[in-house]
Amino acid sequence: MSQEKGAPPPDAGALFQESVAIMAQLRAPGGCPWDREQSFATIRRYTLEETYEVLDAIEREHWSDLAEELGDLLLQVLFYAQMGDEAGYFSIVDVLGHLNRKLIRRHPHVFGEEASAAAGNRAQVDGGTVTESTRVLANWEIIKQAEKPKADYPSSLLDDVPRSFPALLEATKLGSKAAKVGFDWPDRAGLLEKVEEECREIEAEVAGAAPEAIEGEVGDLLFTVVNLARHLKVDPELALRRTNGKFRRRFAVMEQVSERALVERSAAELEALWARAKQQETVAAE
Repeated sequence: MSQEKGAPPPDAGALFQESVAIMAQLRAPGGCPWDREQSFATIRRYTLEETYEVLDAIEREHWSDLAEELGDLLLQVLFYAQMGDEAGYFSIVDVLGHLNRKLIRRHPHVFGEEASAAAGNRAQVDGGTVTESTRVLANWEIIKQAEKPKADYPSSLLDDVPRSFPALLEATKLGSKAAKVGFDWPDRAGLLEKVEEECREIEAEVAGAAPEAIEGEVGDLLFTVVNLARHLKVDPELALRRTNGKFRRRFAVMEQVSERALVERSAAELEALWARAKQQETVAAE
């Protein structure tokens, strides 16, 4: 959005209120038929898509695209809030109120312990001398745990990890939570050995041709690889997205340099084309 030289910057609050009003009009009688037909269930898929488009813009470092994609992601929040308001569940005011109180509650080192307590913090943490991010994260977890009402039944440390997470993220969080009580591989060497073990177990199940057993062993392998990534301080989701992008680029080169359709090529020829694409990418990077 262009701005005239010397003009005051747009007011974010006013723009946000305008967005809320636009969303309400889209859902109102006489508004957009498509928007009016949507529900919490139907909008979920778009929320996931918009989240990945935000990640894509960040990976490409295309900041103008990122600004637009963040707007699309914000639209999802406004959509849910409007539907929640219509159903009497909650409103955008509730969403913002929860967010603001949480930020103050979990940052006593920034807003002060008195403000943090007023926002609902019931944990005893030293917020006055925090100067390192590791300490900030530790306090955040303590305050977060204190927010939860005590259940009438034994709770699990893993209850904090939503089952609704994408599988890679869920596996990462589960491994991280278990590691906090010492249930973890001591080093990456043990994990690499476990990867080899899981591969052998897949081979054994393939010989038995039991689909469910094969699926289970593949899941075990993926879980182990995710934990290997955690030990190496690599985000498995971002790592896989990068590899997916690399595969796309190299496959496109294969299509470009092949004189015949790929489907007409032999396996050996396809492998040679892949090697050529890989070499071409290496040379371009030098």
